[in-house]
Amino acid sequence: MKLKSDFSLIIADGQGIAHPRRFGIASHLGVLLNIPAIGCAKKRLVGKFQMPENISGAFTYLYDGEEKIGAVLRTKVNVKPLFISPGHLVDIESSVRIIISLIGKYRLPEPVREAHLYGNKLRVE
Repeated sequence: MKLKSDFSLIIADGQGIAHPRRFGIASHLGVLLNIPAIGCAKKRLVGKFQMPENISGAFTYLYDGEEKIGAVLRTKVNVKPLFISPGHLVDIESSVRIIISLIGKYRLPEPVREAHLYGNKLRVE
């Protein structure tokens, strides 16, 4: 498959290193394409965390034992947090900053939300 445009970052609806094998879909895509990738998931696959404060932009770290593997980010007040984990060529803190910068009116970052809407439209047609 040939991509129609260049891009400098992948945001996958799934995990990066916050995966039982430390290599989720964001890691796979980032390594294959050799570009930075971030996992942005709605559910946790592995790890323990403290729930972040109930304010937009609040986050806590996700740990597997002593290893820090991601962040739990609250994007809106009174909504479930997202699970952010680096996939390739990006660190946890940068991943959180990037995702926060892409939040609009909704819980999910706009690129992920738009991809969901587009995918659902294709299913209906």
